[in-house]
Amino acid sequence: MEEMQFNHYSVLLEETIEELEIKENGIYLDGTLGGGGHAYQVCKRLTGGHFYGIDQDEAAIAAAGERLKEFGEKVTILRDNYCNAKALLEGLGVTGVDGIVLDLGVSSYQLDTEDRGFSYRYDAPLDMRMDQRQSLTARDIVNNYSEKELYAIIRDYGEDPFAKNIAKHIAQARAQKPIETTFELNEIIKAAIPAKMRANGHPSKQTFQAIRIECNRELEVLKNALDDLIDLLNPGGRICIITFHSLEDRIVKNAFRKNENPCTCPPGFPVCTCGKVSKGSVITRKPILPGEKELSENNRSKSAKLRVFEKIG
Repeated sequence: MEEMQFNHYSVLLEETIEELEIKENGIYLDGTLGGGGHAYQVCKRLTGGHFYGIDQDEAAIAAAGERLKEFGEKVTILRDNYCNAKALLEGLGVTGVDGIVLDLGVSSYQLDTEDRGFSYRYDAPLDMRMDQRQSLTARDIVNNYSEKELYAIIRDYGEDPFAKNIAKHIAQARAQKPIETTFELNEIIKAAIPAKMRANGHPSKQTFQAIRIECNRELEVLKNALDDLIDLLNPGGRICIITFHSLEDRIVKNAFRKNENPCTCPPGFPVCTCGKVSKGSVITRKPILPGEKELSENNRSKSAKLRVFEKIG
């Protein structure tokens, strides 16, 4: 069965569990449940309390449900986007949690399931939807966004120095016929990048990342969710977020900093008049990175960073 193949190496697993400081009767939330790797380790440490898992991917929900079955009624799994977590939990009568995990990586399952269209390594229809109930696909973005919009996405979300040329080549190619598959897009990107630059990894990597981020509104969701998630923490509760590229990491770092020190008064003011009060403190002044052992076992962990924030006690 497809759902049983949902493998996702849980990056920075030990470090995340340690930083969560799990209370055996606490309430915990994993907003990006995936295959349930982090979730399993949280649930294993609960004698009472409750665990809530959210994911928008149907295959993840099925796999995590199977993996966490042994914990019975201590577990509630919801198919939704983590940006709705506060409202979802409030709807269930939960107004505070003791810890939150977000692992913002694309799962190995999503990358390795060919027909999901996430990967430049397999020839598949351009899809890239994490939630297959949504209508917008990667194909829509590639064929319907203006050349200018494509350029901005590839430049900002892919951080590709050849963004302008890639967008131009996409626009020229789709004028002949719609771009339908990942391999068609690969060829277009390859033609847009100077041959001598193609040695630095796969030429499509950054463009595919950019289209995936746009398709799933990943940065927008993260920005909109962080304040709500911090508000959801009980006093002394912690949120642990694992990011995989600089754009996500910057959003998390800035949100944590703003929640620690929200004062907007000019630096020279003798007393604070804005009335904004700190919600807690940043535990990780520098992000926690994977150790050598993890890096040798899983090359997808090499860009991972873990940041932790603690709600005021």
